[in-house]
Amino acid sequence: MIKKVLLLLTICFYGTNAQKSPHGNIKISCEVCHTTDSWKMRIKSTFNHDSTGFTLTGQHKILKCKSCHPKLVFTKKTSECTSCHTDVHRSELGQNCLRCHNMNSWIISDIKERHQQSRFPLFGKHAIANCESCHERASTHKYAGTPITCISCHRQEYLASINPNHVQAKFSTDCIQCHQVTTLTWGTSFDHNLTAFPLTGAHQVIGCQPCHINNIFQIKYSGCYQCHQTNFQNANNPSHVTGNFSNDCTLCHSTSAWSPATFNHSATKFPLTGSHIAVQCNSCHVSGNYQLAYTDCYQCHQTNFQNVTDPNHANGNFSHDCMQCHTTTSWSPSTFNHSTTRFALTGAHTSTKCQQCHIGGNYQLVYTDCYQCHQTNFQNSTNPSHVAGNFSHDCKLCHSTSAWSPATFDHNTTHFALTGAHTSTKCQQCHVSGNYQLQYTDCYQCHTTQYQQVTNPNHVTQQFAHDCTPCHSTSVWKPNTMNHDTKYFKIYSGKHKGRWTQCSQCHTTIGNLAAFSCTTGCHQSAHHQGENCYSCHRNI
Repeated sequence: MIKKVLLLLTICFYGTNAQKSPHGNIKISCEVCHTTDSWKMRIKSTFNHDSTGFTLTGQHKILKCKSCHPKLVFTKKTSECTSCHTDVHRSELGQNCLRCHNMNSWIISDIKERHQQSRFPLFGKHAIANCESCHERASTHKYAGTPITCISCHRQEYLASINPNHVQAKFSTDCIQCHQVTTLTWGTSFDHNLTAFPLTGAHQVIGCQPCHINNIFQIKYSGCYQCHQTNFQNANNPSHVTGNFSNDCTLCHSTSAWSPATFNHSATKFPLTGSHIAVQCNSCHVSGNYQLAYTDCYQCHQTNFQNVTDPNHANGNFSHDCMQCHTTTSWSPSTFNHSTTRFALTGAHTSTKCQQCHIGGNYQLVYTDCYQCHQTNFQNSTNPSHVAGNFSHDCKLCHSTSAWSPATFDHNTTHFALTGAHTSTKCQQCHVSGNYQLQYTDCYQCHTTQYQQVTNPNHVTQQFAHDCTPCHSTSVWKPNTMNHDTKYFKIYSGKHKGRWTQCSQCHTTIGNLAAFSCTTGCHQSAHHQGENCYSCHRNI
């Protein structure tokens, strides 16, 4: 029944041609939206907007139909956003609004993140600036093609800068060379270390103008002198101008401060040590002469050299190389290393005054032996007399450098080593009349008297050998050490003890103790005539 009514209404209103619907050419039945009671819209329409190809989501779901379809002809409405929404971007960003916007809200909450994907990521103050701050400055396009150079937005700041004046200084319009885009301030962040003149020390805090006078920022500094010429010319302790100093100030000064200055004298051929470190420059560089080249100490210490009298350096023809005796710590006291000469000092020589040897200031003499200095000692020696004894001039044979007396001669270095009583015997007892050139070959030369006075046995008549050592020792002449019992025949023990009084009783051959006879005076009635008893009776 209802369908018939609607059909009649349609025919009445449009005539028999149903295609003349006020909504255009749609294939939706009228009862989907209208009722038979009234032409007004149903409170709950069964119309599914998805069937149109434009699904309603977000805010679109709660809008009234007239919000999007103000006219009855629904088919004239397109699915493009611009059919309802004004494109404030003037089609510069394309027709697809959903690239940035969504159905729930027209506001873009993540514009910063989206902008980071563009050719101009946002940092610092750019990240919180309104879009119009940059996109209203564009001359032709508001969004697409917006310039990304700093000067395109900040030309007024560039032109208005006076500290320093960017225009006069011909600064680059690439602002990021000095300004930061990652902070919230316009403050400069120019890295001077990227230039040929890195800033260190006090240069970091003095500001631009002290060096870039009259806003000249195109100057190229090759050295300190360009900026510190006044300091250089005004320096008077020492005077840099009269001293013909180098314009390379870094040799003495640092970037921390002009004063105090420190010059590394070790970089020259004359490093400073000892007292030289604290000496004022003018003390050596007289009259501001800093170009002199010192080769030795004498150039500066000539007065000290000439005034020395103990010993007299001038008369002694001393070397000008003062370092041989003096140090840089102090001129006095001096210490000369005599060991560097051919005559090293030991013993008492170490404390002997120089003048005692170097008489008359003669320091060029060359000592070859002790005699040159100890000639008087040599000639005055009487016990024994060195002159009469024709002693060697090599005093070291008997004397040491500790003292001239007492002297000690090592007799063992001769052909006659001293042992026993000889060690305490006075020299004169052997070296009679000061004869120290004699050469002993045996004991007889010294012990002739003892040899001749012996009667038991009589060494002379028996023609004993002059080699006393078989019977005597160096400890004492008497008693002798001849032990007939152990070496030859027992005459002090056994049956022969007390049977003899003279050696000649058995040793009948003079001068030949090896020859002896038993039959002479003792065994005359021997059974074997002409035979020596000893040949058979050895153990009697």
